[in-house]
Amino acid sequence: MATATLLSSAFAMPAAARRASSSSSSTSLGFATSQLAGLSLSAAAPASTAAAPLLKRPIQPIVARRVCPFTDKKTNRANKVSFSNHKTKKQQFVNLQYKKLWWEAGKRFVKLRLSTKALKTIEKHGLDAVARKAGIDLNKK
Repeated sequence: MATATLLSSAFAMPAAARRASSSSSSTSLGFATSQLAGLSLSAAAPASTAAAPLLKRPIQPIVARRVCPFTDKKTNRANKVSFSNHKTKKQQFVNLQYKKLWWEAGKRFVKLRLSTKALKTIEKHGLDAVARKAGIDLNKK
């Protein structure tokens, strides 16, 4: 009990007053006088923070990185195998490219980030058909 009151009084005192206090308190506290100098602890919360309303940040949409929206290709986890057959983990990323493509139905260019595999598929079947199959609305872009 005496140690608890000694600790609470030591934290409430300023650093200069704590140094001037008895040497028994500095030896019993040890780390508290050197690492927690100038720190005041209290059980009651400050009134200004309790009355202040919590500010909410606007919720931003989660954007998946390194994922092709047309083919849903994602990063692959694989093993890098050395000559001594020692295996370490590595990541194989999707070959994503920024590309401006002509959208015939919209009569304008659309800038997309897509994989090279999706680009070959678009060249074969057309942008409108591939976007419709993937469920992508090109009007938003």
